[in-house]
Amino acid sequence: MKFTAWFKSLFDIKLLKFLLVGVINTIVGSGIMFLLYNCFNVPYWPSSACNYIVGGICSYFLNKYFTFKNHSKSKREVLYFIILIVSCYLIAYVSAKKLIYMILSDYSEKLKGNIALVCGMCLFTGLNYLGQRFIVFKERNNKTEDNKTETQNLIKEETKENE
Repeated sequence: MKFTAWFKSLFDIKLLKFLLVGVINTIVGSGIMFLLYNCFNVPYWPSSACNYIVGGICSYFLNKYFTFKNHSKSKREVLYFIILIVSCYLIAYVSAKKLIYMILSDYSEKLKGNIALVCGMCLFTGLNYLGQRFIVFKERNNKTEDNKTETQNLIKEETKENE
C-alpha cells in the first residue's frame, strides 16, 4: 500500500469513533487530573497518571467493542494495551514537560505545568490512536479468518462444479 493511500485510510469512521471515545475519556480523566493538580495540589506525575488509569480502563472497553469491533478474548491484547498506554504516556508527558518547561522557562510553575499537561494530552492521543489501531486491535486476524473462509468456500464451489 502506498503511503498516501495508507495515510488517507487513517481518516475513516474508526477515527471518528476513537475521537468520540476520547472526548468521553478526556472529560472524565482531565477533570480528575486538573482537579487533583489545581485544587488538591497533587504533583504533575500522579495527577496525569490518574487521568490515564481511569481513562485507560474506559478506553480499552469502548475502543475494543465500539471503535474497532474487536470481540476476541486475549490476554496478549490486554498486555499490549497496557504496554501501549504506559509507553504513550511516558513519551507524551516527558516530551511535553521538557519542551514546555524549556520554552516557557520564565513563567510560573502552575502555568508551565498546565500547558505541558494539555500538550501531553494531544501527543498521547495521536500516539495512542496509531497504537490501538495498528497494534492492539489490528484487523489482521479478522481479515485472515475471513480470507480463509472465503477461500474455503471458493474451493467447495469449484469442487461442486467439477463433479
